[in-house]
Amino acid sequence: MNKQTKPKREMIVGSKREIVVVLVILVVNLNFTQEATRSRRSVFHTRWNPNEKFVVESKEKPAINGTKLSPHPRFDLSKNRKLTIDPKMYRCFNKYQVSCQNKTAIFKSRILSIFRKSMREYVNATNIYNVEFSTMLSNFDGKYYPSSCLLLEAGVRVLRRKDPPFNKLGFGKLFPKKKLFKEIKKIKTCAIVSSAGSLSGSNLGSFIDSHDIVMRFNHAPTKGYEDDVGSKTTIRVVNSQVVTKSEFNFTKAKIFQNVTIAAWDPGKYNGTLKDWLTSADFDIFTNYKIYRQHYPHSKAYLVDPHSIWRLWQGLQTFTQKSIRKNPPSSGFIGLALLLPHCPYVDFIEYIPSTRLTGKCHYYSKEMNSACTFGVWHPLAAEKLMALDMNTGDEYTVFQQGITRIRRPDKLLCGFNFLGF
Repeated sequence: MNKQTKPKREMIVGSKREIVVVLVILVVNLNFTQEATRSRRSVFHTRWNPNEKFVVESKEKPAINGTKLSPHPRFDLSKNRKLTIDPKMYRCFNKYQVSCQNKTAIFKSRILSIFRKSMREYVNATNIYNVEFSTMLSNFDGKYYPSSCLLLEAGVRVLRRKDPPFNKLGFGKLFPKKKLFKEIKKIKTCAIVSSAGSLSGSNLGSFIDSHDIVMRFNHAPTKGYEDDVGSKTTIRVVNSQVVTKSEFNFTKAKIFQNVTIAAWDPGKYNGTLKDWLTSADFDIFTNYKIYRQHYPHSKAYLVDPHSIWRLWQGLQTFTQKSIRKNPPSSGFIGLALLLPHCPYVDFIEYIPSTRLTGKCHYYSKEMNSACTFGVWHPLAAEKLMALDMNTGDEYTVFQQGITRIRRPDKLLCGFNFLGF
């Protein structure tokens, strides 16, 4: 009886293996199909329950990150929502103690390892922006040419009335006549405040507010979070989804009033500005026009999409290894926009400190490590480049959460490696 049933069992086991193989192939094909048909960028984080309306907790009339028009995330989902390290193990408060120095060094090593791993993921994603670029440098060496020079050479800028084709279009008259920053010589210190969850409990509010210029992003609130993020806001860098989607109420929300606005949309890599007017990721132009008509004395600008892609080229040149062919994040765009006007920039919790918890934003409860390490923007590459530009010590970066980037001397730059 055992001899007769043995072949049958082997046949059953073999059949199960075949079924498993078929299922694996189906899953792979499904993932490939989803990747090939991937649509444009989504807002800034993934909602894991697509039917959930995630309320941003703030006293500033909270926005709702949910929409019936686009209920599903439209970019690659991170494979790992949870942190793979426990940052609390590396937390310390005396930079002069050897044990604290060792903890900081180990934490730095772990973070860099995660960044490099993240860079290897999703590199071959669909090239929806038709990016075609080959660097002029086969081996960029920051020892001889500061990476901060690549940032400046990108020339990230806002559009002006004289820029064609806007100089011949009525829309161009909406651009403010005033420069982005006035009295530049009086600007001594600048801070860029990320929206990272690790700002919670940081008590950096007073330090942030002590800067002459304070930059924030999208709809990140300050009321109710002053102890950690401060209350001063000079400029907000806002992506086109926040400008466009009704739940952010860009044209009327108080959070976007009485502050300089730099709104951006990437457009196609080699597209002209005329093309951009009809093929932007999101219709940034309609609500921008309404906003400027409601507030004619406001300082609301549109970032030149060509300069955004020049910044991507600078990042690719620095990194050498292939990065995602998607535009840089608002944070990196903001850094490139601000650094030419500031002797130095303190970037708060851009590179994660030991306060890292996996929390997406300081004003929300969502837990998703992809917000820190990147899933759509070439975020990991950006942060590695920012760390290369950093002039502060490791304790300041990885324990206090402050990356200090100095504007390079003009004598060190100007070789125009990017060919602009």
